[in-house]
Amino acid sequence: MPTFKITLAYDGTGFVGWQRQAAGVSVQGLLEDALRELDERDVAVAGAGRTDAGVHALGQVASFSLARVIAPHALVRALNARLPDQVRALSAVEVPAGFHARFGARTKRYRYRVWNAERLNPFERQYAWHVMGGLDVDQMDAAARLVEGRHDFAAFQASGGARRTTEREVHSSRVTGGGALVLYEISGNGFLRHMVRAIVGTLVEIGRGRHGADWMREVIASRDRSHAGPTAPAEGLFLVGVDYDAPAPDAVL
Repeated sequence: MPTFKITLAYDGTGFVGWQRQAAGVSVQGLLEDALRELDERDVAVAGAGRTDAGVHALGQVASFSLARVIAPHALVRALNARLPDQVRALSAVEVPAGFHARFGARTKRYRYRVWNAERLNPFERQYAWHVMGGLDVDQMDAAARLVEGRHDFAAFQASGGARRTTEREVHSSRVTGGGALVLYEISGNGFLRHMVRAIVGTLVEIGRGRHGADWMREVIASRDRSHAGPTAPAEGLFLVGVDYDAPAPDAVL
């Protein structure tokens, strides 16, 4: 049975998230439904990251095995013929049977978009957090850099989270801005539920001048979710890409 690694992009608006759930439309569910029709059997799909409801992806990675033999480019074409327009298979490559999109991932990269202007561009309303009032991007970036390294990120975990450990390593954390659009880019070896959005909410509090950049150190040290800023809305978050130790070159359609 050939095993495939595919890269997907999707608009998360209206979905309950990546993971199949009892109610609502999920990206995983749509993909498994398309593969069931293609392979004429149930196909289990593993995703690299479980994006929440409303979160988007530019480079989600998934893996699965098929009973039929199919070329990667034909697989991409067959999936896109069965998936809704909000979800696109971008590429596919056949990988060793032991490959697992989630457990094999080494680095995940996220981007958060903040629209910092008095009026929100209507074409941005589903893809950015509208924050009115000036933001000090330099202070936000100084605080973002304090997130880098290995820390206990319990202060940024969603309430009720039950991960075995809340320690994660962040490789890069940066804020940039130009005009109305402020971007937060973060990469690391893994993320807690709502972690990126909670960090963004904390950065915005700093950007508004309610705290100095060093407040980020205090929040991290507290390990207490109530000490951090609010959870930023889902619509501004994008899973940009997932990196692996020895990625095979994708076969692009």
